[in-house]
Formats: sequence, structure tokens, C-alpha cells
Amino acid sequence: EVFLPEEPHAAAPAGFLQELPSYQSALRRRAAGGGTQERRAAAQGSAGLRAAEARGPEQEGGELPARPAREYPLTIAEKRRLRDYQQADIKYLSGWKQWKRTSSKSLKKVLNEVKELSSYLELWRHDIHSIEGKFGTGIQSYFSFLRFLVLLNFIIFIVMFSFVTLPSIISKYGIFNSSFAKIPPKNIEPHCTVYEPNGNKGLVYFYTYLKDLLSGTGFLEVTSLFYGYYTIDAAWLSILRYNLPLAYLLATFAYLGLSLLWIIIRSVEGFKQNLVHDEDQFQSYCNKVFAGWDFCITDPNAAQLKHRSLQYELQTDLEEERLKRKIADRTMKEKLRIYSLRIFINIIVIAVLSGCFYSIYRATVFSQGISTDDSERNYQANLLVQYLPSIVITLANFIAPQIFSFLIGFEDYSPAFEIRLTLMRCVFVRLANIGVLLFSLWTHISYCDTDECKACGYNYELYPCWESEVGQEMYKLMIFDFIIILGVTLFVDFPRKLLVTHCSCKPIQWCGLQEFGISDNVLEIIYGQTICWIGTFFSPLLPAIATVKYFIIFYIKKISLIHTRKPAARPIRASSSNFFFLVVLLIGLVLAFIPLGISIAHIPSSKACGPFRSFNTSWAVVPDTISGLPTGLQQVLYGIASEAFAVPFFMVICLVMFYFIALAGAHKRVVEQLREQLVLESRDKLFLIRKITEAQRH
Repeated sequence: EVFLPEEPHAAAPAGFLQELPSYQSALRRRAAGGGTQERRAAAQGSAGLRAAEARGPEQEGGELPARPAREYPLTIAEKRRLRDYQQADIKYLSGWKQWKRTSSKSLKKVLNEVKELSSYLELWRHDIHSIEGKFGTGIQSYFSFLRFLVLLNFIIFIVMFSFVTLPSIISKYGIFNSSFAKIPPKNIEPHCTVYEPNGNKGLVYFYTYLKDLLSGTGFLEVTSLFYGYYTIDAAWLSILRYNLPLAYLLATFAYLGLSLLWIIIRSVEGFKQNLVHDEDQFQSYCNKVFAGWDFCITDPNAAQLKHRSLQYELQTDLEEERLKRKIADRTMKEKLRIYSLRIFINIIVIAVLSGCFYSIYRATVFSQGISTDDSERNYQANLLVQYLPSIVITLANFIAPQIFSFLIGFEDYSPAFEIRLTLMRCVFVRLANIGVLLFSLWTHISYCDTDECKACGYNYELYPCWESEVGQEMYKLMIFDFIIILGVTLFVDFPRKLLVTHCSCKPIQWCGLQEFGISDNVLEIIYGQTICWIGTFFSPLLPAIATVKYFIIFYIKKISLIHTRKPAARPIRASSSNFFFLVVLLIGLVLAFIPLGISIAHIPSSKACGPFRSFNTSWAVVPDTISGLPTGLQQVLYGIASEAFAVPFFMVICLVMFYFIALAGAHKRVVEQLREQLVLESRDKLFLIRKITEAQRH
């Protein structure tokens, strides 16, 4: 074994060491019993680990470590001795080991240079660093999250375009000697296969094009933007057969799985940081005073804002401690009063949500009921009817959070819990509104009162291609959401900025500039992203629109932050905000699974358009494809899908989960022991300082 040379130390007398507080604490534990051996073993193990690190890392067989000295938790002098020792001992290694170490260092250096070079190609790198320097890491986390959504939607667009749109275009236009095949549906009534899109023919007024562009009807309905365009069953590229229905379904599963995996990977780091902050309850005050400053801030106004933020956090901690004492001192009468008040307020919240849902349902019913007969209405009325559900949803998203913010003040919660509860209510109302809209559409789509309609399985008269109708609703929601964001910035924030700057009226100065609320802006873009996830199945090119939308929103929000708004006086911490953003985004993705699963597996697919015309549901393409495979492979796949495989697999997953839960519990106990040891070491240092001071006095 190889050790670094150590400095000589004088041996401490045993009696003096027994006076240390850590030794006295160990004696008290030994006398009291209960876990002494484990604690002492952990202390000895950690002490031995530190001693080994002080001597230098070791490896089996006397081989030097390949890691550089700067990666070890050693002092500067010890790192220098380790580096000299590594360089001097290279000549004793074999040629293979020397080449292995040299190639490892070279590869690591190349990877670091590539990583550094790729950072310069990162989207909005300079802009986000500039925002971070002026306004801190809290606001920077919002723009980083927006960049993540731009990249995510671009990847989703690449997946859908490569596997769905591009093969359809190539085969329809005969590029690369390609062709396509259309298989007419079997055992389907002829009236179910009638679909005549309202494409513009002849001379068309300009406002008609504008209406079609905003609502997704007319000339847009027959383009590759919507589901109804993809009517081929197979594309032939030379001698290769491309199964478009299967590719369409697998591409949908691919972008959902990719989104889920990417969000989980990004949220792991935020979860670790958030867990550390949550566990550190007793050192909260020290963390805020000694480690709460954001050294990325260079702007004086942002520095002053950070001062106020730290002051607000300290006041919040004191308020929470006061509320804890107040809760502990409550009498039974006070508890009954506050619980009754909370129940009453939650009934009001449920009533507000019910009113929002009912309004959206009635608006959708009214819009769908008269949208088919628009020949005698003018352009403005027609467009208003088309956008009526989107307008009602936007009003509900604006009014309901204001009511929730007003009611939360009467529930007597702690400030931190008030913020979290209000945000979760706002998340629920935004995402549930989309679900109510889809439920209203599916109610109309599935309503059948004649035998002809029941033969098709859906309302073929109003919705001959119902998937395109749902895609148009998602398209209108996304376009209207972008119009609202742009309109608020241009027609609300800028005039308010001009009034506050040039008007000295006390009411206007009292109102001041609008705050740049991070949570509200995040909920805004997560709402749009949920629409994109749901709508991509019905409109494969919707991710491209979402990419352009978020790309423009980045600059709109940047200009709004710098010129027309002020940072929030109560910003949230960057580590916790990143984790919260991803958790809410994950909730939106999980909720998107529900309507997509119902559309794919439950509602009959349109028989007049789309790649699933020949199947009862979209999912039916999977067993149909499996039936064409070899018998042995079919048996394997059916075996995997059977209960005989699912039950043991579920049991193995449960055992693995229990193992990781037990491992996490063991790690948590070790962390608690190490924290106790740190406290004891700090007491030992104070004891030694006091002894040295007394010795100097004498």
C-alpha cells in the first residue's frame, strides 16, 4: 500500500482526550444504551475515512489512482504532495498501465473541451446569463425552463415529422420512386366514409383566410397540420413497406415517453437539492445569513431586491414559528372554528371550480351546436363563436386564481403553505379546464340517436373526422393563448409603464409596475405545453407551432422583464423553483395521458379519414400487426402481455422498490449520525479553544 508522507504530530495525553465533549457524550450514550455500538462504529468509520483521505487515496495492488489531485477533498499542501508522488511513480508502472493512464487523461481532456465548446452553442446562453446577473437565479430559472420547453417541442416535432409527416409527403408525391396504398375499410357502412373538408374554392375574401388561419378550418384543414391529411395505409419506399398507422401510434408513444424520461432526468437534481433544503430545518437561519446571498447579481437594483427578499424570508421564518406556537396553544373551540372556516372556504372553492367547468361545458356546447351553420353570420360573429370555448377558458384561468388568492388569507395557514396551496389550486383549474373541454367534445362526438350513427360508433354527421375537430380545438387554444400573452404585454404592461413613468398621480404611483411573478408565468407556459402534448396526436405539426410560440415568448418575456415589469418582491429559491416547475410539468404530462389513452383505446376512430380508418380504434393496429408476425414471436409477445408474466414482474418491481426504500432509510440514518458527529466536532473545537485560552492566561 502507498501512503503520502505525514507531518509528525505529538501524541495527546489520554486523560486530556477523555475530557472532550464528544467522548463524554459517547459515555452518556453507553450508559443509556440504545444504538451506542452503531453510532460508535459510524464515528470510527468516518474518522478512518478522513484519515485515509489525509494520507492519500489507495488502490488495490499499489496502483496509483487515475483521478487528478484536485478531485480529492485534501488541503493544498496534501494535493501538491499527492501530485508530486503520482508524477514520480509513473516510471514504475508497466507500459500498458502508462498508456492506459495517458489515454484516460487525454480522453477526459478532449471531453472537457467538447463540453466547453458545446456550451457556447447553447441556445440563449448570453441572454440567460445576463438575466441571471441582473435579476438573480430565481428569474433565471424561469427562462432556463422556457428554453427546455423549446428544445423539448423541437425534438417532438422532429419525431413526428420524421416518422409520420415526411413518409406521407414522400409517398404522395412519388419522391424516390415511392408509392402509397389505400385500403378501403371493410364491413363499414358507406355513409360513415363520407368526408368533404371545407377547403376554400374559387374567389375567397381575405378575412376568410384570416379566419381559417386563426381557427384551423378551410385551407388549413386539408394540410398536413391535422390528422385528416394522413389517409394512406402503407408507403412503399422502393421495396420497403412502411406501415404508417403503426408508425403514427408508435411515434405518439415515443414523444410521450421521451417527455416523461427527460422530465424525470432533469428533476432528479432538483429533487436532491430540494431534499437537502427540506432536511436542513435547524440551520435555516445560518444558511440565510451566511449562504443566502446570490453572487451572480451585479445590478444595484437587483441587489437591493435580494436584500428585501432575504429580509422577507427571515420574517416568514419568524412568522411560521409564531404560527407553530399559536397552533400549539389553540383551544378546542378555536380549532373547531378554524376547521369549520376552512371547510366552508373549500366549499366555496369547489363552487368556483364547478362554475368554471359548467361555463366551459355550456360554451363548448353552444359553439359546437351552431358552428356548422355559419353562412349567414358575419366574419366577427363567426370568429367569436369559433373562439368562444377558448375565451371562456382564458377568463376562468384569470378569475379563479384571483378568488383563490383572496380566500387563502382567511384559512390561517403559514405563508409558505399559502403559496403552495394557491399554486396547486391554480394548476388544477388550468389543467382541469382542458379536460372539461375535451369531455364536452367527446360527449358530442359519442352522442348517437339513430341506427346509422350507431353503425359508425360516433356522430358522423357533425364530426365525420372527429380527430381533426379535436386538433382544431387544441390549435385554437394554443393560438389564443399566444395572442393573450402578446396582447397583455403590448396593451397592458406598456401603457402601465408609460403612466407610471410620466404621470405623477398618487393612485397611479401607488399601483406601480406589475410584478414579474415567476409562478404565474410558469403555469402559463405549462398550460400551453399540456395543450401541445394532447394536441400532437390530433395535429402532428402542433409541436412546430409550440416551438415557434415559446421562441417568441422568450423575447416577449425578456423585454417585459427589463422594460415594463419589476421582479417580484417575494421571489422563490432557484433550486426549489426548478423542482417545482418540473413537478407541475410532470402533472400536466400525466393528465395528458388520460385523454390520449381514451382517444386511442376507447373512442372509435373515424372511418372517413386518418390512418386508422380500417380499425375500430387506434389501438387495434397493434394486435393486427402482431397477427402478421411469425408464430414464435407472436407467442413471446402474447406471453409478455399475459398475467403469467405481469404478476411476477410486478412482484420483482415491488421487491426492488422496497430494497431502494430500505437503502434510502439506511442512508438517512447515516446522514443523521454524521450530522451529530459534526455537532460534536464543533463542541470539541470550542473545548480545545477554551483550554488553549486558559493555558495562555496561566
